[in-house]
Amino acid sequence: MEKSKHPHHIRALGIMSGTSLDAIDCALITTDGISVSDFGAWDMFVIAEELRERLFGLMQGRGDALLIEQDYTRAVGQAVQQFLARHQIDVRTLDVIGFHGQTIMHRPHEGITWQLGNPSLLAEMVGCAVVADFRRRDMAAGGQGAPLVPLYHAALAHHHPKPCAFINIGGIANITYMHEDVIYAWDVGMGNALINDWMMQHTDYAYDHEGACAAQGTVDEQRIAAILAHPFFAAPPPKSLDRYSFTADFVQDMSLHDGAATLSAFTAEGVARTLQWMPQRPKAWWIGGGGRLNHCVMQMIAERTQIPAYPVEHYGWRGDALEAEAFAFLAARSFFGLPISLPTTTGVAHPCVGGGLYR
Repeated sequence: MEKSKHPHHIRALGIMSGTSLDAIDCALITTDGISVSDFGAWDMFVIAEELRERLFGLMQGRGDALLIEQDYTRAVGQAVQQFLARHQIDVRTLDVIGFHGQTIMHRPHEGITWQLGNPSLLAEMVGCAVVADFRRRDMAAGGQGAPLVPLYHAALAHHHPKPCAFINIGGIANITYMHEDVIYAWDVGMGNALINDWMMQHTDYAYDHEGACAAQGTVDEQRIAAILAHPFFAAPPPKSLDRYSFTADFVQDMSLHDGAATLSAFTAEGVARTLQWMPQRPKAWWIGGGGRLNHCVMQMIAERTQIPAYPVEHYGWRGDALEAEAFAFLAARSFFGLPISLPTTTGVAHPCVGGGLYR
């Protein structure tokens, strides 16, 4: 690991809302951007349904982007204020907030990524310096702009034997693979996004709770083989996906349970396809994100790779706080002028310091 020019630890609060748009996550850590000396409070705040629908609409090209950005940022600011009050934290004890924003669009091959959020408004609402705009500098230097969390995974796993592999199953699934002293990362396929879309389309539920619906269905392996013929899965890493790179159209005529099972298998097969790019198989999958709570997806990953899959809590990590923690960590790295992405994690031309500081 590199030696920081500023070796002191600072208190950083990370703010994250993922592609599922279910909540605004807040997590506090103390870090020098190289290691974490303390894990503080964490919490999540549900996004109001009306705002959630407007954000989904914006992802599909509908709505007033500037107005939605203002309302989303105000919701984030209110969440931070509630977080500080609930956990009795004086904002003056914070050094920086890492504000990822809400991804609306991600087109790496066109050099375009868009994370909604007004860091100046958030800094004014909360009264703390904010680091935001994490991805665009990486893309300007030829990177994919994603995934960015691998340096945090590597910091947490620093003392674990290598190789090891962390899979984050959010709306999109991505991997951090650590082999010897090198950190590799890439998006591996869809995570929960299509399963969630399917459940919202056919039921009153926003997701498949514990994979119970999929567990009652039968996977259509022919459809899985057909969708895996997409060029994305044959392309070498680094690579990344947009929330709408794939849709659930390929299961539209299936029953509720069979469609859920087939979409879950699609997620699991994305993980399985990562093995072709690894010089050495990991002994276990470390699974984070909401997908770690889907028992059917977890079982399918283990069966289709013949490698056991464990939720990150098995290793003492905080699964629900992990991505927010990561952007607190990356905010500290940006604050100290340390790279937040590497050629082996995003394909960027050189180790890249990303993010902008708003005081």
